Amino acid sequence: MKKIITLLVVLLFIFSANAANPQSKETAKPIDLTKETFIEKVFDYETNPEEWKYIGDKPAIVDFHADWCGPCRITSPILAELAAEYGGELYIYKINVDEQPELAHIFGARSIPMFLFIPMGETPQMGVGALPKESFREVIDTFLLKKDLAN
Repeated sequence: MKKIITLLVVLLFIFSANAANPQSKETAKPIDLTKETFIEKVFDYETNPEEWKYIGDKPAIVDFHADWCGPCRITSPILAELAAEYGGELYIYKINVDEQPELAHIFGARSIPMFLFIPMGETPQMGVGALPKESFREVIDTFLLKKDLAN
């Protein structure tokens, strides 16, 4: 009888913890890109190499990174948190420069991490180096999402 009561208490505890902390089954995450998916989702530089034309339906951040890069390993969890936080408002893409050397070359990714910040209908901007989470938030809110931060 004690085992049944203990089991019920444990199940009740688990249920109440999940009810108090509901999480979406589909949490947004950074999206890894290859050359093909970059052309499909971000910019078709083969068809139109002279003029930037973002294909996406939400602003985006493209992270040029490598597995061996220390600063990249610092920013990776920050970007994962931001992808979950801003999931419905923007895309966070990742390009491994070792696996996608053509994309790294086209965008001049010589120093990593390098970020391409892509607002809707405007010219994208580049950023280089590990940024703290608050700096990413500021760029996202002011440059990408155009939020009025005065309110």
